[in-house]
Amino acid sequence: MDQKADIKTLYYEELEALIKKCGLPAFRAGQIFRWFHNNLARDFDDLKNVGKETIGILKENAALYPLTIVRVLESKLDGTKKFAFALHDGNIIESVFMRYKHGNSVCISSQAGCRMGCRFCASTVNGLARNLTASEMLEQVYEIGRITGERISNVVIMGSGEPLDNYDNTIRFIRLISDSEGYNMSRRNITLSTCGLVPQIKKLADEDLPVTLAISLHAPNDELRKKTMPIAQKYSVADIRDACVYYFEKTGRRVTFEYSVIKDLNDGRETIDELARYLLPLHCHLNLISVNPIKERNYARVGDFSLAGIKKTLENKGINVTIRRRLGSDIDSSCGQLRLETMSEIKTQGKEGLS
Repeated sequence: MDQKADIKTLYYEELEALIKKCGLPAFRAGQIFRWFHNNLARDFDDLKNVGKETIGILKENAALYPLTIVRVLESKLDGTKKFAFALHDGNIIESVFMRYKHGNSVCISSQAGCRMGCRFCASTVNGLARNLTASEMLEQVYEIGRITGERISNVVIMGSGEPLDNYDNTIRFIRLISDSEGYNMSRRNITLSTCGLVPQIKKLADEDLPVTLAISLHAPNDELRKKTMPIAQKYSVADIRDACVYYFEKTGRRVTFEYSVIKDLNDGRETIDELARYLLPLHCHLNLISVNPIKERNYARVGDFSLAGIKKTLENKGINVTIRRRLGSDIDSSCGQLRLETMSEIKTQGKEGLS
């Protein structure tokens, strides 16, 4: 028996082929694609532009994998909302909804967990459970759009997981959410964050997808980077720089670097001077981030005054830099925190149920 197609992962042409295989007229593909990706239909029965017979045929030949809301936290400071979603197999992921002057943004997960092992990130604490499908990535955006009743204009692939470690599904997600027949999000409003998988960065540059590339750098040299990021054992900061130059040459898109400032580790004057020397030739943008302490690690954040001082030092050396606005600071909105807490609570409840 053939496995049913995950219908929301299909490109328009693939959906059209499925529709024809099912004995339906080709024009149905456009109706179904738009209703799922533009009207945000959650279930087959939500398709209001086709008849019951067509819906029945779709149910026999295709599948949907909606998310289930497990927990929602809302910031009293700025209205940021953080969602813990359960996947169909019980894995937990998280997403964040943020309002900005330029529009609504959603930070999505690309994996359930992560295997990169960055020591300041809660996403990696329990390792990688599995990759997300393109439809599971899409559903984070769509479900939050349904819940809020608001258009999502920007997506940041910066939640749990390393998107370039789930390369094919991530690329499929980007192409689907930007499809002019569907949600039609501008590719320039999509940011992909990576810890620096160099071959995949170069591969992404050749995809003709002008998304914003964000590099989680966090140290200007290999020795320091290896203390917090295991990926530094494989790819050097020089390798990353070369890949970023290639990305800019191929796409014309300025690369963003992320730098989580950790007290007494990467915030010293000599380290910041070295960071400036590394970044200056790249004509990039730098986001300074005050690291979010998690109980599984012993890193401490620096104060706002120290961040401002680092920003001024870098600006004086010609670096384009901003301090990332800390949205949802009262709800632990950094990567992996809510997922970790939710998994712990589910595990505890399960044990209590067995006692």
